Amino acid sequence: MSGAQKSSERSSIHEAATRKRGRSLAALGYTKPQTYEELRAVLSSGTVHFPKRLRQVAIFLWQHPSDVALGTIAQVAEQAGVQPSTLVRFAQIFGYAGFSDFQGLFKDHMKGSWPERAGAERTAEPNANLHFLNGMVGASQASLGRIDNSFDMESFDKMVALLAAADLIYVIGSKRAFPVTTYLSLTLSQQGVRNVLVDNVGSTALDQVGCIGKRDAVLAVSFSPYNSITPDLVAVAHERKARIVTITDSTFSPLVNLSDIWLEVVESDFAGFRSLAASLAVGMALVHGVVARRTA
Repeated sequence: MSGAQKSSERSSIHEAATRKRGRSLAALGYTKPQTYEELRAVLSSGTVHFPKRLRQVAIFLWQHPSDVALGTIAQVAEQAGVQPSTLVRFAQIFGYAGFSDFQGLFKDHMKGSWPERAGAERTAEPNANLHFLNGMVGASQASLGRIDNSFDMESFDKMVALLAAADLIYVIGSKRAFPVTTYLSLTLSQQGVRNVLVDNVGSTALDQVGCIGKRDAVLAVSFSPYNSITPDLVAVAHERKARIVTITDSTFSPLVNLSDIWLEVVESDFAGFRSLAASLAVGMALVHGVVARRTA
């Protein structure tokens, strides 16, 4: 078989796979999303399952709509860690001819409000360290601004109620989430709220949650790429009927299906370093709410 024939065959297989995926979405009752909000509704439904690379794209699109709106296909692909062809394939799944048409959803959504780009047109600082500091401050401001614009107060209140009613709160988070959970555990202790920080010292995390029961609660924090021990620990708590509340950054988090209530907190980044400002702010508000409810 010639190279041209092989290329044609691969193209046919790819097109057939794309059509099959499109038919599966139609069978689930979905039509071509016309707005960013409609796209998010499909992604958060839990009924569409993507292979690894397309899932990676979905997580990036969910967390960084302004980057998708502003970037070229090459830039977006690089930031998402995939090939440009993967972005095209993702767009075609949702009924779009290519990525540029699909990108229009994000451009329309971001018109008039570009919180993640606030201050992006600063005059270049003469000092590289000052430039980085200003970048991280900007990322933190963008993260906090996102909470101000779209905070799920109903879920927050339910989380406070579950935690306040618990006999013992297990605070679980690892890797990048660990600084957040450490501070939350410290603050709960300072306020007289009994809790256990699951810190996995000596690889003892599973032992640390070994006594968890149905009268206890878990406060879990997890961020993409979700490759930590946290889902395994939360699964143990789930099996033992403990109540579970989660702070995470997308509907694709493995903690979502294990949680009674979860809150979406998306952190902005600068030069590959991601802020924790919003997660800490929401966490502190949870601690304050729990303490206030217990002393009311």
